[in-house]
Amino acid sequence: MFVKEGNAISIDTRLSGLILSNPYLMLLLDHFEIELPIHEKTIAAVCAENEINAEFFLSFVNLYMSEDYEDTITFSHNEILSLIKFLKKSHNYYAKEIYPNIQSTILQMSSANNHKEMGLVKNFFNDYYIEVTEHLNYENDIVFPYITELYLKTIDHQHPFNPTKYSVSEYKDHHDDIEVKLNDLRNLLIKYLPAQNDQLLRRKLLFYLFELEYDLRIHSRIEDLILIPMVAKMELNLSKNN
Repeated sequence: MFVKEGNAISIDTRLSGLILSNPYLMLLLDHFEIELPIHEKTIAAVCAENEINAEFFLSFVNLYMSEDYEDTITFSHNEILSLIKFLKKSHNYYAKEIYPNIQSTILQMSSANNHKEMGLVKNFFNDYYIEVTEHLNYENDIVFPYITELYLKTIDHQHPFNPTKYSVSEYKDHHDDIEVKLNDLRNLLIKYLPAQNDQLLRRKLLFYLFELEYDLRIHSRIEDLILIPMVAKMELNLSKNN
């Protein structure tokens, strides 16, 4: 899906062409706070203007462009704050934009469709929303502050920090693929919910769900392929120095 034909993507690739082939890259730009238009600029040029490591950004582009991209991605601890900023920005997109849009559309559908299955849609999403909110709050309140403190200790050994109070291994155990349940909700809308003057809203809701699932899948892969290995490496180095 969305694999670029021909030459491999590099920092010399024009970013606008990639966006035209995969509009979900606009979410990536938003999470990095890169604004349109970008004209005919290369990835390297766009990153230079926004003070982003181009090779670091390129790894994210590859993850968005291909579901099969699983190369081992290693970066130094210098990119950790940029990574946390990216993940927090994506959390903001979930909490302030896409989830409210989904919830609002479901409520509109409820007004048009009074079949009992519509109640299942509402309850399913409400339960899912509670679960995903707990997961995002866990990252915001526990994981990200811990990683920030770990980074500060890495660059300044005098920084007060207790490395035994938490570990990225706990995060890895807690970290699950919260996007999986969205597949059940989509199946309910596509296969089973009887129609009742709701087709426009149903299509709108499905597009929201596909967009959310796509970004959540990338979000999880970024954490698994980039964040967790990076933090584990910092923990290991810190334990060696203590």
